[in-house]
Amino acid sequence: LLSQFDPDNTGYISTEKFRSLLQRHGSELDPHKLEVLLALADSNSEGRICYQDFVNLMSNKRSNSFRQAILQGNRRLCSKALLEETGLSLSQRLIRHVAYETLPREIDRKWYYDSYTCCPPPWFMITITLVAFFLYNGVVLDRFVLQVSHPLYLKNALLYHPQLRAQAWRYLTYIFMHAGIEHLGLNVVLQLLVGVPLEMVHGAARISFVYVAGVVAGSLAVSVADMRAPVVGSSGGVYALVSAHLANIVMNWSGMKCQFKLLRMAVALICMSFEFGRAVWLRFHPSAYPPCPHPSFMAHLGGVMVGITLGVVILRNYEQRLQDQTLWWIFLSIYVIFVLFAIFWNIFAYSLLDLKLPPPP
Repeated sequence: LLSQFDPDNTGYISTEKFRSLLQRHGSELDPHKLEVLLALADSNSEGRICYQDFVNLMSNKRSNSFRQAILQGNRRLCSKALLEETGLSLSQRLIRHVAYETLPREIDRKWYYDSYTCCPPPWFMITITLVAFFLYNGVVLDRFVLQVSHPLYLKNALLYHPQLRAQAWRYLTYIFMHAGIEHLGLNVVLQLLVGVPLEMVHGAARISFVYVAGVVAGSLAVSVADMRAPVVGSSGGVYALVSAHLANIVMNWSGMKCQFKLLRMAVALICMSFEFGRAVWLRFHPSAYPPCPHPSFMAHLGGVMVGITLGVVILRNYEQRLQDQTLWWIFLSIYVIFVLFAIFWNIFAYSLLDLKLPPPP
């Protein structure tokens, strides 16, 4: 029925035409679905309705906005734009700021702003940052950061080393070590400034998946493309989150209403470029422990690839279930194929190529 109100196939119809359609055929709809559609029309500040939203509801692929209306009965989403609201507390302003930083559609910003309770809090990013980085390195190792020239740099059970690649935990635990305070500092800043707001919106499950997928892809990328080098640092996970977030901002540029978005993107890109450039320089700098080279920079690139594939799909689909997305399955299949390829590469390629690896620490 909606197609007759959209002769140009734009994917949208005006709210006025949408209301007339509901009045004409409302008696044929389920009362709950009718109520949700009315809430959608009331809350839309752009004067138009997305056809896909209607299709999602009628096929029971309900967005968070629809689900919120169903749960709250006759309650209508506020028709006033969030930026027009005044008299907010500091916590309310923070939540509103997070909504505008991460979500491109006003209706989703309103739903998030109205429903977010900080329960559970963004525990994953905070735990990874504070417990893993500071407590372990500071308490257990008696140093907050191990410089690449420190005697204990290679002699620990955390970093990835090509001679110890059979110890599978090292493909993950290398994120707990950092090659210098500047390495740790940049990763922590990006992780907190980008990761915490993303987890507040998308939840710990999605963000932890992107982060861990970037970490694993980073170490596996090193084992395939830079086979003689060790790996330290959380750049694989951090770059997966940041690149996914920046890609979504670019893809939804017109819908992103956050202030200074161009400046924020520039700052994030400068920090990433500086840290990546430092990693490249360090990799080819004479090692303090020859013949073992300094850590590889390939983990950064592995994280970026995860971010602009799996990460983009996960962070973009705030409304719909991931299992309903074709791209999700495509990118997940590519990721799984890469992981399987890297596993077989680690098992067979090192012996077939007869590489001269650095001695174990």
